[in-house]
Amino acid sequence: MHTSQKMRTPLNVDKVIPFIPEGDFYFTKGVEAFQKRKFDIAVKWMKKAVEASPEEPLFRCQLSIIYTEAGAYHMANQVLTEVLEAHGEEYVDCYYLIANNFAHLGLMNDALKSAQQYLDQAPEGEFRQEAEELLEFLDIEDEDEDWDGIDDELLIFQETAFYHLERQEWDHALPLLHEMMALFPDHVTAKHEYSFALFFSGEEAEAIALEEKWLEQEPQSLFCHTNLAVFYNRTGETDKAAAHIEALFNVYPLHSQQKLRVAVTLARTGYYPEAVQRFKALPKSYLQGHASYYKWYSIAAFHTGNPSKALTLWEEGCKRHPFLSKDEGPWIHNHQ
Repeated sequence: MHTSQKMRTPLNVDKVIPFIPEGDFYFTKGVEAFQKRKFDIAVKWMKKAVEASPEEPLFRCQLSIIYTEAGAYHMANQVLTEVLEAHGEEYVDCYYLIANNFAHLGLMNDALKSAQQYLDQAPEGEFRQEAEELLEFLDIEDEDEDWDGIDDELLIFQETAFYHLERQEWDHALPLLHEMMALFPDHVTAKHEYSFALFFSGEEAEAIALEEKWLEQEPQSLFCHTNLAVFYNRTGETDKAAAHIEALFNVYPLHSQQKLRVAVTLARTGYYPEAVQRFKALPKSYLQGHASYYKWYSIAAFHTGNPSKALTLWEEGCKRHPFLSKDEGPWIHNHQ
């Protein structure tokens, strides 16, 4: 550096120590924002803490808690799963936190398994009482022999309804789903599949009214947002559809079928590049039984300038699911 440049510098540069915040600084800022219930700001600070100290599981756990408080239960569980993968038994509390999030999402079987896993690994753990209360709330702490029978019956209903839904046989699906709702009122998926079939059978207003009512009861419901995005898109209410699509952009579910639901919704509503990114991240081996995977991935690929990929997917889909060949391929725009 030239002497003249040094003279114009008000400080002796050699003695200036740059301030580079470490993870603890970001963590503290995140906790402060969280305590003020400024969740968006808290998430930003906590993400910075994680980036600055990626090996510090405490920061990720706190990030998950912020997501939970903000109602982003899927995001919370994604973070907690990362902690368990990296640190395992050192952070068994994650199992309870995951169970709590599953319960909020209405995924009761998953909540049960995670809560029980926590109690098995930490019988005297910090969240023992909460985990026991959660099991009691789920009303399955003392399982009896009928539980497996109920699961089997539910599975038969699910598979039969799925068969008809995939084939767009709405008249066959509706009575089955209606019966499922009566027999298994806690099975969240059934009521949303019912409204979906109702909409495409011509009862559009009733289906929308149902989903809007359920959304008021559970504003973070993935099922409500995916269905309403499709419904409003189909009825030409694009502003309303866009609001629900926006809610999906930052949702990354843990379960493959829920991941598929988001990807298909994005494709159905014309968000093809975003849909392709979601489809690429899906574990194909788990979804080969879903015709919708091949159909909508093919359509999204075609509309993002990849006709060869679209054709390959379509041909594989038709081979695995011959009923798909009734449709005219991804190059036809009018799909349900």
